[in-house]
Amino acid sequence: MDFRKVVIIGGGFAGINLAQKLSKNKQFQITLVDKNNYNFFPPLLYQVATGFLEASNISYPFRKFFQDSQNLHFSLGAFLEVFPEEKRVSTESGDLYYDYLVFATGTETNYFGMENVKKNSVPMKTVQDALALRNHILMNKERATKITDLNERKKILSIVVAGAGPTGVEVSGMLAEMHKKIFKKDYPELNREEVQIYLVDALPVVLNPMSKKSQEQTLEELKELGINVLLDHAVSDYVDGIVSFKNGKKIETETLIWTSGVTATALPGIPKEALGRGKRVIVDAYNRVMGYDHIYALGDICLMTTDEKFPDGHPQLAQVAIQQGRNLAENLVRIAENKEQKPFKYTDKGTMAIIGINKAVADLPGLHFKGFIAYFLWLVVHLFSLIRYRNQVKTLYNWMVLFFTRDQSLRFILDAKPENKG
Repeated sequence: MDFRKVVIIGGGFAGINLAQKLSKNKQFQITLVDKNNYNFFPPLLYQVATGFLEASNISYPFRKFFQDSQNLHFSLGAFLEVFPEEKRVSTESGDLYYDYLVFATGTETNYFGMENVKKNSVPMKTVQDALALRNHILMNKERATKITDLNERKKILSIVVAGAGPTGVEVSGMLAEMHKKIFKKDYPELNREEVQIYLVDALPVVLNPMSKKSQEQTLEELKELGINVLLDHAVSDYVDGIVSFKNGKKIETETLIWTSGVTATALPGIPKEALGRGKRVIVDAYNRVMGYDHIYALGDICLMTTDEKFPDGHPQLAQVAIQQGRNLAENLVRIAENKEQKPFKYTDKGTMAIIGINKAVADLPGLHFKGFIAYFLWLVVHLFSLIRYRNQVKTLYNWMVLFFTRDQSLRFILDAKPENKG
């Protein structure tokens, strides 16, 4: 029996759904390549960063996930370059040959060319980012308890979150809840009034992709939580502990959390002509990369304009990636069976964002919810989106503790650097 070799670069929403579905078909030999040895759930990174979930709650090892799949191999290492004429891809672990190559590498943080922001801010894209942010916030609290200068203490305790999309809203809302309910007990030496949380965005609204109702309700809830929302404030620099804006305003802080934008990851070997807006790879209705018959791109990294309901491309959401991964799996099987392929059509299941405990907004097809109902819907959707039952149970337990106690005991400062014993 001839096997078709499929190499998948990236084990996020798109890659793991493609691999999972395709691994059930013995006509394919699949190699999944990722720079991490685990899949993780990005929408809950901010809860790891704020100490409400453990990193293991939202992560699961690839090898354990696929240990019963005889036709799937995992390769740890970053993608380096593709050589389409040879059907060869180079990775940190060596070269791989393919019949079909699928890029599902997602996005990386976009700093819009601001090197100081890139150097000094904290992003929210990886598990390592989330743990680094948790360490940073807790260390600053400890430092502040030992400082008597009020101006210096205010600078240490102030937090600026750049980007008022779902991630920015959720992380700033969770930080406000923490300062309101938890830190006053953990750090009695500090005055709550000294802690200032700023949510800033260059746009005139929060949650730009969502409905006007959701935007207005979210803005009101954020202000009720005590968050300073600064719209029409585009960050221009961040140096020496000062966030500068294009309108001339400045904020002193030692914590700038950057959630303001993303750009597609680089794909050496794919020509620039195949790249569109935001460096996204231009694909046809079947997710084939422009100019290639055997190379595909899925999820956030691709730009598809053939879906009539989304002529400017799909939103960079988890559901798009999941549906594209499953659709491509079906199409690769159809190709193997000499059947006609199915063009991708995105089914919009809605958008939602959590602001705080019992505070959320949800825009579902034809419906809008806010408050506890939206909060409950958000919890259910995100809980069942986790990759394994084990993750769901652990996360549900932590959420129940949070809901009933408004507290959690996961605020550890864990330094990943080895201790110097020299």
